[in-house]
Amino acid sequence: MEVSIVGAGLVGCLLACFLARRGHPVTLYERRPDPRGSGAERGRSINLALSERGLDALRRVDLSGAVLAEALPMPGRMMHDVGGGLTFQPYSADGRRAINSIGRGDLNRTLLDAAAGLPGVRLCFRHRLLTLDVDTGRMVFDTPEGTVTEEARVIIGADGAFSAVRGALQSLPGFDLAQEFLDYGYKELTIPPRADGDFAMDPGALHIWPRGRSMMIALPNPDRSFTCTLFWPKADFERLTTAEDVTGLFAGRYPDALALMPGLAGDYLRNPTGHLVTIRCAPWVVTGASAVTALAGDAAHAILPFYGQGANCGFEDCVELDRCLAETGDDFAAALPLYQARRKRNADTIADLARANFVEMRDKVGSRMFLARKRAEHALERLLPGRFVSQYELVSFSTVPYVEVVRRISRQRRWAAAAGAGITAATALAAIRGVRSRHK
Repeated sequence: MEVSIVGAGLVGCLLACFLARRGHPVTLYERRPDPRGSGAERGRSINLALSERGLDALRRVDLSGAVLAEALPMPGRMMHDVGGGLTFQPYSADGRRAINSIGRGDLNRTLLDAAAGLPGVRLCFRHRLLTLDVDTGRMVFDTPEGTVTEEARVIIGADGAFSAVRGALQSLPGFDLAQEFLDYGYKELTIPPRADGDFAMDPGALHIWPRGRSMMIALPNPDRSFTCTLFWPKADFERLTTAEDVTGLFAGRYPDALALMPGLAGDYLRNPTGHLVTIRCAPWVVTGASAVTALAGDAAHAILPFYGQGANCGFEDCVELDRCLAETGDDFAAALPLYQARRKRNADTIADLARANFVEMRDKVGSRMFLARKRAEHALERLLPGRFVSQYELVSFSTVPYVEVVRRISRQRRWAAAAGAGITAATALAAIRGVRSRHK
């Protein structure tokens, strides 16, 4: 069956690959120009941390090798304190597992090339969706040549957090939408290579400057630069209006980074400030008289970027929809509601985890208590391999459903508390017995 996908970003392109490999003709509509010719948007990218869920999806369409060729592995975090001191925190107990830094634009171009190379895939750029009739599947697009009308029996909105497809669904009775904006913004900056062409910092880590109510992160790029992202309260962004303001703040808050950023003031004043939002909605699937419309990726479940799971979660949508189509004999009317039933709770769960991880990254990762807890978790993982696994590893290095991750962590914590209480009781009993024996 022919499928129209609105949005040729990461999820839309990967979904086109899955559907085309199942033999479905696919038309991809994208409001922007082809990024392979015009270049990616600067200043709003937030480099991606690709981990196991995303890699699992890419393997299924034979793209993991091509994608990882452009990525850099990061086996841990590097914490920067105000004095310039560094602390490395491995992500896994054995120190060998890594998340992968990749530019959003690079990944998008790779996926576009892959989709365009499959039979039955048609790409339509500079097509901005104006209206969608979910009953008939009639779509009207604004293009450089004027308005264009198309129809499809299956329409999937993969057009991002401010989805035009979701906008068409929002007017329907019973549609529920919750948008939770964080009182923080983000801004992208750059640390260029050193004068000798090498990385200015260790490229084998995700760098974090935690500063209480704010933080900066940096991810390495293949050209030996780092993409930095500020996550600050919006008021902090608003009060910096001159180059002197910017360099003055960085001198006090990130002095070691300031020395590595010769273009800091220009980048800061030129690049836009982005918004951070969590979006939950239902239903994801609406069946009309002659068409069915569904949502995927950020259009269905935009989350905060603080667990590095936005793209990974969206790629899992593609895997689940592919699985549902296989189970239903490629009957979209049956597969799409099944896909929603399986993915909705998991998407809500990772949204909650991402928000909680923001507080952890911003406030806790530099504390002695946090470091001690991480060391204890890794010790338990080595002592009880396969039985005790940290939440971070289950999220980033497995494909265990997010809902089940939370259940498993809850069980592990109950077990650990019970074991700790048992050890404490046994120690106390042994001490009491020792006192008694000495008094006999």
